Amino acid sequence: MKNSKIINRVKDALYPILTFLALLVIWQVSVSKMNVPSYILPSPLDIVEEFKKDWPVLLMHSKVTLTETILGLSISVVIALLIGTLMDFIPIVKRCLYPIMYITQMIPTITIAPLLVIWFGFGIKSKVLCVILTCFFPILINFTDGIDSIDRDYLNLFKIMKANKIKTFIHLKFPMSLDKFFTGLKISSTYAFVAATVAEWLGGTAGLGVYMVRAKSSYALDKVFACTILVVAFSLIFVAIIALLKKVFLKKY
Repeated sequence: MKNSKIINRVKDALYPILTFLALLVIWQVSVSKMNVPSYILPSPLDIVEEFKKDWPVLLMHSKVTLTETILGLSISVVIALLIGTLMDFIPIVKRCLYPIMYITQMIPTITIAPLLVIWFGFGIKSKVLCVILTCFFPILINFTDGIDSIDRDYLNLFKIMKANKIKTFIHLKFPMSLDKFFTGLKISSTYAFVAATVAEWLGGTAGLGVYMVRAKSSYALDKVFACTILVVAFSLIFVAIIALLKKVFLKKY
């Protein structure tokens, strides 16, 4: 039984990997046979070569974007948990703030980022704020939904046991909302790198977004692709870390 499950998992993993490799081969052959210039569409081998050649520069810019993303995402988690907890303890806060925060999420990041750069400068502050504004709401909405979706029977049981609001939150609401909380965190982790990169596009001295703008301006599309791959890779790593943390915390609670 266990062996069959392992085989099925390997098969499930192999299908997308083999498909991706096949697409890379088609891409490489097509570019080579059609003599497509690298400034229009670089081949996978050109992108790999760019990674090797420009890795120190990519690493330096990656550190900047990673710092902005980790700071912004961490602060987003703290803000979302604080506001979500406050909404649970004081319902009128939810009635006042929730619709406003929902509307703010309809504003595209590309329109917020220039304002943040103008108000807070070209440094790390504007980038971190852009990440926070993009990421905190998915975490908040999933956290509050997790609290609101708790079975009424559990809440009634805690009332019968005369548990106060604090004990009910600590021993019931918070643990049972963790599943949805981590779902929101996983969504936000994919948005975080995009938000940081977009903010860097609009002004900055370092970061993957700055690197991409400079590469695009010089028609070095192999550099643009290399940078894009890094952003995707970092996002996948963050998602994997959050999935691992989810397993650890759900086992604990």
